[in-house]
Amino acid sequence: MTFTASGFFYLTWRDVLMNDTAVDFVADSIKVALFTNAMTTPNYDTNTAYAAAPWNANEVGTPSGGIALASQAFSVTTGTLKFDANDTAWGSQTITNARGCLIYDDTIATPVAKPAILGVTFGADFSVTSGVLTIVWDAAGIFTATPF
Repeated sequence: MTFTASGFFYLTWRDVLMNDTAVDFVADSIKVALFTNAMTTPNYDTNTAYAAAPWNANEVGTPSGGIALASQAFSVTTGTLKFDANDTAWGSQTITNARGCLIYDDTIATPVAKPAILGVTFGADFSVTSGVLTIVWDAAGIFTATPF
């Protein structure tokens, strides 16, 4: 089964909202790691972190562990909270069948090391040969939160 659904990781967000972990989306090293089409859709209710199953296999691109987001920022427009950063690029390499990515906090060590924040499927496989693979984040942001 292929990585087919994007989502937020419940356990990380629960820990953030209950103040059990202190993810600083702007100051921490928030990384993006690429995964191939052999990656299955994660269980957003139970998966916890980078390097823990299922994220302990099928990573593609270098460096291992992914690339840190740059220029992270929050903004609010008409009650909608937006988190965004610069587009993320893996340059001068060969990447085959990148299907999605994991966004995680590389700074946090406890209660869970490198907690998973968001899984993003690309909806198709992307490859480059001796080139640059770039994730162009949506104009609406990497994620938004809108009240009911």
